[in-house]
Amino acid sequence: MRISEIFFSIQGEGVLTGVPSVFIRTSGCNLRCSWCDTPYASWQPEGSEMTLDELLAQATRHPTRHVVITGGEPMIAKDIRTFIAALRARGCHVTVETAGTIAPAGCLVDLASLSPKLSNSTPTAELAGPAWVARHESARCQPEVLRAWIESACDYQLKFVISTERDLEEAHALVASLGIPVPPEKILLMPEGTTVEAMRSRYPLLIDACLRYGHRFSHRLHLELFGNKRGT
Repeated sequence: MRISEIFFSIQGEGVLTGVPSVFIRTSGCNLRCSWCDTPYASWQPEGSEMTLDELLAQATRHPTRHVVITGGEPMIAKDIRTFIAALRARGCHVTVETAGTIAPAGCLVDLASLSPKLSNSTPTAELAGPAWVARHESARCQPEVLRAWIESACDYQLKFVISTERDLEEAHALVASLGIPVPPEKILLMPEGTTVEAMRSRYPLLIDACLRYGHRFSHRLHLELFGNKRGT
């Protein structure tokens, strides 16, 4: 499996914010988000091949049972389902951070951290090229795949990157398209931005939306604590 980085830190997003976790970032992605904050795992994938035994050793060497598999898009990684099953067999709590474009197909996780990409993620042709724009648009939103994840996971969260009221409306429309009930607190609103200043500029909109609709505000604590850099 090609791995971009492995590090031990605290979870900065979602329902497990603050929990010490081992992060395993696979390299490679089937999308090209315009605001991607890990281009070294997506736009220009880099990393080294690691065996299953090497990955298991790295994942279990720290004083935590929480392992977060992220990317890029981890569900396109070779043998990812075998790796997840092996982690859980060893008593690890496994979170998979995925855009929800690849069906779980029997993959069982403790927390499916689903981050569907809204239209604000689509790159321009100048940035990515026309072929990637079309590919991204055709793949980024797949309600049937998201529904499969929600129905198969032990737990789940739906995280949306929000910068405008229009993004919020689009997120609500996507949730409605799933065709299954989603408790409002399972919907997490996360501020778009790779700097603290950019994030904070979104806070009033997100806080108001959470109070209006009962959603959960998702901080990006790692940016506050460490800035936008690797290994955090």
